[in-house]
Amino acid sequence: MRKVIVTAALTGGFGTKAEIPNLPITPEEIARSARESYEAGAAVVHVHLRDGQGRSTADLGIARRTVDAVREECPEVIINLSTGVSDTVPFEERMKLVEILTPIMSLDICSMTFGDSQMINPPMLVRKQAARMLELGIKPELELFDVGHLYFALQLLSEGLLEPPLLVSLVFGKLGGMPADAGILATLVKELPPDAAWQVIAVAQHHTPMTTIGLAMGGNARTGFEDTRMIERGRIASSNGELVERLVQVTRLLQREPMKAAEVPTALGLAI
Repeated sequence: MRKVIVTAALTGGFGTKAEIPNLPITPEEIARSARESYEAGAAVVHVHLRDGQGRSTADLGIARRTVDAVREECPEVIINLSTGVSDTVPFEERMKLVEILTPIMSLDICSMTFGDSQMINPPMLVRKQAARMLELGIKPELELFDVGHLYFALQLLSEGLLEPPLLVSLVFGKLGGMPADAGILATLVKELPPDAAWQVIAVAQHHTPMTTIGLAMGGNARTGFEDTRMIERGRIASSNGELVERLVQVTRLLQREPMKAAEVPTALGLAI
């Protein structure tokens, strides 16, 4: 089996320090968390932005400060900046983040339900963002929250708005999205192009079981405070690094080896 790209999703768009005491929120905290996650075995860090009050934001000034802080603290790690941000930020504002130019950026390609909230991703604006990312040489990480999202991704590929190999995240356990079901995962993996790089994202109590199944099937894996706060039953993780350490242990128990960050650009065909 090929090596595993381990991603640390450091912050996410919804948690608070009241819920997760060591959640990184400021640019400096996010940068330190990126370093500890890299040292624990993560090749990629997925970065959400927060303002001075801890709220999700697409502010370009905060984005530059955060990305610069990560690059200074941990120049080795590959940055995947979120353009999903949260359901409170309009698509037009989120789309501007592509000008920050990180090697990978997430791209939510379909509208979706999150519990009682909605994330609106209009198809024509998604096409516009995909075209701009292609122009800038940014690899989109396609976050697919439901079965039909994969087929829209394949449509964008056929239109020339995405380039192979696709980088795909299959997201399980969000209320309103795909349930944590190994059968659904297997079906989706069969539909992916053979050269696609894919990972499982699973949240809360579904995190460890679904991530492990994905690893056993040959996929990549993600962990971090965006996906889970628990390191074991009844104990909140002390850091993103601790969550990465656990995922690396699972990876090696399955006779697979984490990929080094320096190997990721070749593996994914990154242009920047």
